[in-house]
Amino acid sequence: MTSERTAATVTEPVRDDIDARPGSTASLLRTVVGVFLRPLGGWGSAADLVTLAGDLGIDAAPARTGVARLKQKGLLLPEREGQIGYRLNPAAVGMLERGDRRIFEMREMTDADPWCLVSFSIPESARSVRHQLRRRLQWIGAGVVSPALWICPGHLQDEVQQILDELDARQWATLFQASAPTPAGTLIEAAAQWWDLAALRGEHLAFQTSLASLPAEPFAAYVQLIDRWRVLPYTDPGLPPSMLPSDWPGRRSFDEFARLSAQLAAPAWAHVRSRTGGSARAD
Repeated sequence: MTSERTAATVTEPVRDDIDARPGSTASLLRTVVGVFLRPLGGWGSAADLVTLAGDLGIDAAPARTGVARLKQKGLLLPEREGQIGYRLNPAAVGMLERGDRRIFEMREMTDADPWCLVSFSIPESARSVRHQLRRRLQWIGAGVVSPALWICPGHLQDEVQQILDELDARQWATLFQASAPTPAGTLIEAAAQWWDLAALRGEHLAFQTSLASLPAEPFAAYVQLIDRWRVLPYTDPGLPPSMLPSDWPGRRSFDEFARLSAQLAAPAWAHVRSRTGGSARAD
């Protein structure tokens, strides 16, 4: 069997697509690739990807365009294995594994857990780097103490360092490990200033409401469940209960996601195997 690869293979790490809007063609296809392609051996035919997209209500033409965009973003590499198909870029595996941990293993802080403080001073000549740094810190759930001082759970320090390295901004930043903050007011008041908890609450409640509209078919329901949920484990830092209102909806969101994910995973995988002829396992 011959294999034809693109001449230019992406070697730099593939980043999270923070602009992919949940429910869009790009986001749904990215979810399909992220969840199913690795257990399928890392390769899928173009025809199978279009078929699975069709099972999500995506017509063939926009599905092919969406797959082509995933190739442009470096997530997929063209590779023929008897038929036209795509190989998951090895440089994307780290990003997808990090996503697995976020999506399927909600991590909540306790009062004893450390924090990571990110202090930076980026010159005006690198204002685009400053903008990208702030966007990406917000994406991983960091809060804004002041424009140049951000705070996030200590277990995210490695991700912060990776962001700084990828933006070539390490020279302008200093990281500190810290214990519990001691603001002038209460911790709940401080958290509401550093994070947009009102917006996060709204996102949690919207997710919970959206569960009533999941499709009846398990594969489509499973993909849409993960696609609707996948942003929240990033933007919600999992603050300790001492920093949150007593009626915080985060735990209920995760419990509902975990319950439905466990219920839908096996039948969704059975559908994928029937469509692709693969012997993939259900995670």
